[in-house]
Amino acid sequence: MSSKKAIIIGAGIAGIATAIRLAVKGYTVDVFEASATPGGKLAEIKKDNFRFDAGPSLLTLPQYIDELFELAGKEASAYFQYQKLDVTCKYFYEDGTKLTAYADRDKFEKEITTHIGEPAEALEKQMANSAQIYELTNPVFLQRAFLGLKSFFTKEGFKALLNLKKLDTGRTMHQANQSFFKDERMVQYYDRYATYNGSNPYTAPATLNVIPHLEQEFGAYFPKEGMYSIITSLVNLAVMLGVNFNYNSPVDEIVLKGKTATGIKVKGEVINADVVVSNMDIWFTYNKLLSGYPKLQPEKILAQERSSSALVFYWGINKKFAKLDLHNIFFSADYKAEFDHIWQQKTIYHDPTVYLNITSKLKPKDAPPECENWFVMINVPANTGQDWDNLIADARKNILAKLSSLLNENISKLIISETVLDPRGIESKTLSYQGSIYGTSSNGKYAAFMRHANQSSKIKNLYFVGGSVHPGGGIPLCLLSAKIVSESL
Repeated sequence: MSSKKAIIIGAGIAGIATAIRLAVKGYTVDVFEASATPGGKLAEIKKDNFRFDAGPSLLTLPQYIDELFELAGKEASAYFQYQKLDVTCKYFYEDGTKLTAYADRDKFEKEITTHIGEPAEALEKQMANSAQIYELTNPVFLQRAFLGLKSFFTKEGFKALLNLKKLDTGRTMHQANQSFFKDERMVQYYDRYATYNGSNPYTAPATLNVIPHLEQEFGAYFPKEGMYSIITSLVNLAVMLGVNFNYNSPVDEIVLKGKTATGIKVKGEVINADVVVSNMDIWFTYNKLLSGYPKLQPEKILAQERSSSALVFYWGINKKFAKLDLHNIFFSADYKAEFDHIWQQKTIYHDPTVYLNITSKLKPKDAPPECENWFVMINVPANTGQDWDNLIADARKNILAKLSSLLNENISKLIISETVLDPRGIESKTLSYQGSIYGTSSNGKYAAFMRHANQSSKIKNLYFVGGSVHPGGGIPLCLLSAKIVSESL
């Protein structure tokens, strides 16, 4: 057991998980959070008797949350409960096709053969490929610090190297999906998984086809008290372990002595520590907290293309829709055009793919009686100075027209509460550079392998966790970044 002191900058899920892991190791841990509440992007909104999970709405691999309780000697189910979904998502296509993604493989195979006309063999081929990529990358890339070529000097790494072709880096996700399916609706279905880490399926490597395996093999889940209960449960665990949370305490600077991190400066006060872990976006970590040390900045990494952002409308709806589920997708009629607008033109397509999450389907208290809480999101470019006010107004009209058409209902007349979050708000509220949700994109052939490492190569005792560093964005990967840092220490 250690008697050292650790400081965590940021109370996002990766920062909280790191605090728990280090407290279990015996560290004295202080977390400094700029906001009044923990969670970062995983926040909640309460307005007009509606409650919304503000950010991530899909839970996969909940065992990484359970593991934190188990490390602390607690029974996870006594503090955090969740349920597995029988239906992962409902899909609505512009041609009128409706597809239900069942968790049960046999039921899903029957669904696509009935409504799409693809043979079950095509789905099985895709699933086998996705599982193969996961088996090769998980022990080398997801579970450990990635050290470039050094990472392949292990039994698992050597196996991955020998099977490099099977990682499918030579073609894009879209090209790979076209090889599995003849029907463009199924290609679009699997291309969508690129958006899980803010990337473009037409340029991102087919290695990212590992993503659907997390849903298909391990399942999708819903916390019984909503996604924000992940944060509240973990913060309670951390407090039980002696972690001290300091809210409304933005860090001004990481203090260095030579090339060693020795603490932080908060509100003019220097607080010393043996270890400093930043859960802040890597761009702001260097440009805000280490601005006095430009020669220590990893210029190539900080100049990498950012991931996409999001435009979210939180609508209180004065009606219940039986045809909708917890997760719903309304596809664009021209997926390629939508991504071209996001990535090449840096604007919003007039027919965007709309994601609709309704937690009141499983947690009725999130909305008043006979109402629903709609989290309505579209993918948009990162903030580079666009005229967001006009873009948002146009997007709102287009989204309402699309949903009204596909649901045969005038949705605009049902909205009784509204809150809007755009890339500017994401950047200001969560210090995510340009409002990019997942840090850098994974659009390049090896971009996923070029994220910032979890440990500084230039500054001793400085570590990094969260969606902007290895192994990437999303709840499971953020939790794994905490695990990697803990094991590194």
